[in-house]
Amino acid sequence: MSEDVSTSTDRGSGTGATDDGIASGRGDRLSWLDSSLFGLAAASVAIVLASLFIQVSFGTYTMSITDAWFALLDADVWYEPRVLASFLLGEELMRTVLFVPESYQLPDLATNTNIVWNLRFPRVLVGTFVGMNLAISGAIFQAVTRNELASPYILGVSSGAGLAILLTLVVFSGMSTLLPFTAAFGGAAAFLVVYAIAWKGGTSPVRLVLAGVIVATVCTSLQTALYLFADDISTVQSAVAWTTGSLTGTDWGDVRLVFPWTVIAMGLALAGSRQLNVLLLGEQTAGALGMSVERVRFALSAVAIVAASASIAVAGIVGFVGLIVPHVVRTIVGSDYKRLMIGCIFVGPALMVSADVGARLGMQVLFDSPNQLPVGILTGLIGGPYFLYLMRKREQLGEL
Repeated sequence: MSEDVSTSTDRGSGTGATDDGIASGRGDRLSWLDSSLFGLAAASVAIVLASLFIQVSFGTYTMSITDAWFALLDADVWYEPRVLASFLLGEELMRTVLFVPESYQLPDLATNTNIVWNLRFPRVLVGTFVGMNLAISGAIFQAVTRNELASPYILGVSSGAGLAILLTLVVFSGMSTLLPFTAAFGGAAAFLVVYAIAWKGGTSPVRLVLAGVIVATVCTSLQTALYLFADDISTVQSAVAWTTGSLTGTDWGDVRLVFPWTVIAMGLALAGSRQLNVLLLGEQTAGALGMSVERVRFALSAVAIVAASASIAVAGIVGFVGLIVPHVVRTIVGSDYKRLMIGCIFVGPALMVSADVGARLGMQVLFDSPNQLPVGILTGLIGGPYFLYLMRKREQLGEL
């Protein structure tokens, strides 16, 4: 009898220990979800929603706040799957997916609904995806180079894209409809050149940064030279808009272009967060842990290029977002890349969308002018003072 009791007690103890272990394991897996990350995400979402409120409510077309929000929540859009699908998929793909015959004509939407859904709302969505992509791209480049000053600008991606944009507008003007793709191709090609220059039986963070500076300088010089060959002022203005970054004129086509690449980049970045943490330990330590450093570095850099190129393809070259967002997030949630990536996914859109509000409405509010600033100017005005503050606050700035 005593043995039975003892055995039963032991089994009960074993079960309890197992349950505690499972609970502890679950707790460990979710330990990175703390109040600082949750608060950062909540604040970022609030900023995006406030920016959405302003974007759909104000502009050159007179519309009351109530009218704007009734237009955004218009039942003709939300309760008609074919209308909503035509925005999200495009009319041709909508007809194919939903088997809608050509004889069916989409209903005419009210003027306010057309303005909100075709002009203002997609601009916020594009800004959200661009902010995500640039923030994630900058965070990855900073880990790959172990340098907190790294960004798509520093590593030549943005400069290569800018050169491709100018070549298309000035030299190959007949290919202007392919501008988003040539911009993305130029960014990817520039980084491949950077990687080739930095390769010497392998790469190192220092060589990657130096090679990036070299390529960026050459591309920027060629951009300046190409301006001299532009014989049309509208071409120059279009080139300036692309090379300074702008969300003016973005529509659902841009949403459809950037969205799938954003999903791919976000998924791969989150999946690679553990490898990014290992890279921060240094090449020797990462190699000792069994990591193929060069393969991982190149693969993660490719993810960053996809993210940066997707944003460049729809918004041009927007500066400072990929540089300052990882710093802001790192200051609040720490350097663990799983937490850092989640934070960047939220903070990037908050910075980008709020800056675009200032870019779109700033001239109208301050000078009663219908002109709009490129959003890259606003992000630069925000990023410059922030880095000055960071430089004055920290004794060492550079290496991660």
